Amino acid sequence: MGHWWERNILEPGKFPLLLALAAFVVTFAVTRVITRLIRAGKGPFGNVKAGGLHIHHVVPGVVLTVVGGFGAVASDRTGAGAALSAVVFGMGAGLVLDEFALILHLDDVYWTAEGRKSVEAVVLTAALVGLLLAGFVPFGVNDLSQQELHDRGSAVATIAMNFLFALVALSKGKARTAVFGAVVPLVALVGAVRLARPGSLWARRFYGGRPRARARAALRAYRHDRRWSGPRRAVQDWIGGKPDSRPTRLPGPP
Repeated sequence: MGHWWERNILEPGKFPLLLALAAFVVTFAVTRVITRLIRAGKGPFGNVKAGGLHIHHVVPGVVLTVVGGFGAVASDRTGAGAALSAVVFGMGAGLVLDEFALILHLDDVYWTAEGRKSVEAVVLTAALVGLLLAGFVPFGVNDLSQQELHDRGSAVATIAMNFLFALVALSKGKARTAVFGAVVPLVALVGAVRLARPGSLWARRFYGGRPRARARAALRAYRHDRRWSGPRRAVQDWIGGKPDSRPTRLPGPP
């Protein structure tokens, strides 16, 4: 365990990544606690306003992300400046992704069902960074031996193949599988060989004249969503708070 820690975490360049991840997770957790207290009307916290304008925490998040990112570029990767920049960047990223749904919809959907996308973005980001810290490298480069790494042809072929698997999984409507598959190649391979989700680019292109394939894809998607949508919503509600019970606001007339 100690050897793994020294090799993957204390390796030059990895420690700032660990600090950034820790700052990212802690900032998101603290932000969610504060926003839930504000929502419940408890504690000394309240919405930040300037001249009647509600300042969302994505605004300071963008500032911190910019400062931390440029600070990391300008500093030594192993010095104190890199560590400080990593913490600042992680804090900013935590604030920004906590309102990812707001950026996506250009509307304040924080406590709606659409707001769950922010929780998904945070969990996905934390998981991917954790895999990078554990020693995984995108597109399976970590699986190459030293001899294969010196052979450019083998390295390029491996990267291209794993990228193709991830691309096929994405075209089949499996975005999470494609993203994780970019780091863990076996995941992308599983997503690439399984049936596409109905309505995906792959299904529209290759299942158009195959009614049996369309039916199988629809049935599998239905069973998957029925089995996992409930537990997934429960976890998201536990992490980010339960959305408002009122129906989503419909867009008004132009």
